[in-house]
Amino acid sequence: MKFQRDFENFKTACIPWEMKIKEIESHFGSSVASYFIFLRWMYGINIILFGLTFGLVMVPEALMGRQYGSMPRKTVPRAEEANAMDFAVLWDFEGYAQYSVLFYGYYNSQRTIGWLKFRMPLSYFLVGVGTVAYSYMVVIRTMARNANQDGGGDDNSFNFSWKMFTSWDYLIGNPETADNKFASITTSFKEAILEEQESRKDDNIHLTRFLRVLANFLVLCCLAGSGYLIYFVVRRSQKFALEGLESHTWWERNEVNMVMSLLGMFCPMLFDVISALEDYHPRIALQWQLGRIFALFLGNLYTFIIALMDEINLKREEEELVKLNMTIWEAGLFNVTVGVNSTTPPLTVHPADIPRGPCWETMVGQEFVRLIVSDTMTTYIMLLIGDFLRAVLVHFLNYCWCWDLEAGFPSYSEFDVSGNVLGLIFNQGMIWMGAFYAPCLPALNVLRLHVSMYLQCWAVMCCNVPQERVFKASGSNNFYMAMLLVILFLSTLPAIYTIVSIPPSFDCGPFSGKSRMFDVIQETLESDFPPWFGKVFSYASNPGLVLPFLLLMVLAIYYLQSTSKSYKQANLELKKKLQTQNEENKKKNKMAALKAALDLEEARNTGSESPRQHGKNASRQSYRGDRGERRGGASRAHQGEGSHRNPPPATRSTALRGAGAPVPHPDNHWEATPRVHRASNSQRQ
Repeated sequence: MKFQRDFENFKTACIPWEMKIKEIESHFGSSVASYFIFLRWMYGINIILFGLTFGLVMVPEALMGRQYGSMPRKTVPRAEEANAMDFAVLWDFEGYAQYSVLFYGYYNSQRTIGWLKFRMPLSYFLVGVGTVAYSYMVVIRTMARNANQDGGGDDNSFNFSWKMFTSWDYLIGNPETADNKFASITTSFKEAILEEQESRKDDNIHLTRFLRVLANFLVLCCLAGSGYLIYFVVRRSQKFALEGLESHTWWERNEVNMVMSLLGMFCPMLFDVISALEDYHPRIALQWQLGRIFALFLGNLYTFIIALMDEINLKREEEELVKLNMTIWEAGLFNVTVGVNSTTPPLTVHPADIPRGPCWETMVGQEFVRLIVSDTMTTYIMLLIGDFLRAVLVHFLNYCWCWDLEAGFPSYSEFDVSGNVLGLIFNQGMIWMGAFYAPCLPALNVLRLHVSMYLQCWAVMCCNVPQERVFKASGSNNFYMAMLLVILFLSTLPAIYTIVSIPPSFDCGPFSGKSRMFDVIQETLESDFPPWFGKVFSYASNPGLVLPFLLLMVLAIYYLQSTSKSYKQANLELKKKLQTQNEENKKKNKMAALKAALDLEEARNTGSESPRQHGKNASRQSYRGDRGERRGGASRAHQGEGSHRNPPPATRSTALRGAGAPVPHPDNHWEATPRVHRASNSQRQ
């Protein structure tokens, strides 16, 4: 038994950050702890994505592909060599960072590379598809597991009694663990008390509806203003791009990223202020807050994507001009090389001097990397300024200030669950959207999540205070997972559109020279598989078979969902029946207890009356015995000494009573009478 307990403790200790999350849960409740659990889960997902891209894309190209400087796509242009290693250039992921394995344009379109004959274009395409497929599988599987764990039991019966008598763990032997457990029990009681208060609340429904409509109107105004601001900034950035970014300041070059980061930072605070009008349950208020921030981030993200699409079209137009100029340049180079003397060796040109196209795929990857980095830096700076510096000022200036800074304004900050959760979700959405064009994005996200776990755990324990209304998180994180599934779907749509519809760049990336990126599948089937397999694949990918299969899947999903709803409804009905039966059993037990109490009271009353009745019966019996004795003496005097006849009936009854025979009492209680010692005839004489 001890070995099993030690093994369970060892498994718990092997879970990353488990004790930190338990400590946070004990002080701040399950709602704050759910964010860190979700962050840990996202960290695990990104570790897998990083393993796929790093092991199957980046490492093979770095080890077996052509080295830097061997071709134009892997060489910094001559005009950029002077500033290619400057910090400002590298911070914008240009220069040597742009022409590296971090981005799409560095990879060669050669079908096989190295002595292993590694198929680089095929691996790049399959890793991109596998990343999305794995993400869908993990999210849906987690949602299904959470739904199964949610169960249908009733955990509201005797809630406070269970918490009172079963909360403490008597195996705790560490004082620090005991303190955390005590704080956890206290927090759980606060959560249960709030749940009970919210279930009994009765407010003015008309005023509440008016305030909620007003709050939603204000939120819509904020969303519309945010969308217009993003659109305005994007149009300005396009104008700056046409004029040349070198002539503009750092803010003008990064205006889109900074505005999106600032909107994502301050709009949730405004939504939080507006939500005070609605007076929802804290859990429902959190869901509304998440939904509003989700709409804000989604609008900003798709506005950003629309801007990228416009820039992609501009790059493609520029690419056509570059193709024409390259044709003229090659013709001129050929004329110079092949002159009058045909024995002249061909002129060699350094890859840095060869003209090249704009490579719109690398541009898209750079934009997403910049957005991730700027969002990360903004989050960390605001955490240090908004939480740490605020806590330091409140703590040290509270002794010499006019009012109580800790109890009043500004006080210590609370942990923003909704903003942090939505930040994680949309950060992951940008990873899914841009990982195809920037294989380094999963690695950057792993680093970001790793630092965020330690930094935010420290900040929440040192700089934040528990919420005034501590509430219990839902039994499962399916609300978070549902939003993550939606953003996964919406993030893959632009990537799929660009892969299927837009031709790849002609001189960069693993798909250069092909009309569409997915042509690598057909090329592999024709080169590496027998002809019959290619025919089978072409028949299976025929829309005449794919569309009925998709329709069948939709119908199957609808049927399973309907069956699930019917099972859930039956479960609820059974639950109501069990509750009704439980109430009836309680009534029966109450009636039986009341009847038993009445019987006990009646028995006590009867017991108090029996001693007095016993005294009356004893005096009555003694009177009868004396009277019978006198009668027996008179009859024996008349009969003489030698008379041996049977005694009269009265004497026999007296003899029986003297022998201890029971006689009936007036109260129908049989009782043995006391013995009467008869005197012999000699003693009487």
